[in-house]
Amino acid sequence: MNDLLGPATVLLGAVGLAMLAAGPILVINGALGRRQIRRELTDQKISFPEAGRLPARLARHAGRPVTTGPQAKAFSEVIANNVNRMTAGRTYSEISAALHAAGGADEKLIELRQTAFMGQTLRASLLNAYQAWALASLVIVLGVLLTGAGGAFLVLGALFGTS
Repeated sequence: MNDLLGPATVLLGAVGLAMLAAGPILVINGALGRRQIRRELTDQKISFPEAGRLPARLARHAGRPVTTGPQAKAFSEVIANNVNRMTAGRTYSEISAALHAAGGADEKLIELRQTAFMGQTLRASLLNAYQAWALASLVIVLGVLLTGAGGAFLVLGALFGTS
């Protein structure tokens, strides 16, 4: 058993050092990802409408700019509500089908299809920003956990090495 203690101690130390090196890299990359998302959202100059024009659950965002992933998700709800109201709940494909059934020349359906397309595309883009933000946040948390585990491995290696 003691014959294995030396290699195990070295292995714990090596794994601990690798984790200590990788953890901060993950934290930095996650933070850089969130910064890029924030910059992209800020550059779009999207702001929530005033409180009276928002559902009650989104009222805390009233008048604020969209600069984070969770705000992008919340604003995507605003877009979804507006598109649903304007299209009477119909999707782009349902409106396209109605337009084709009408011979393709109905101006109202052409405009409605364009509205649905733009709204659903904007909503999807905002949801992508939210998902990227969530992933970057996960990378940060994993980096912190990896750093902590690496430190613990180093301590264990040191403890085993002195016994």
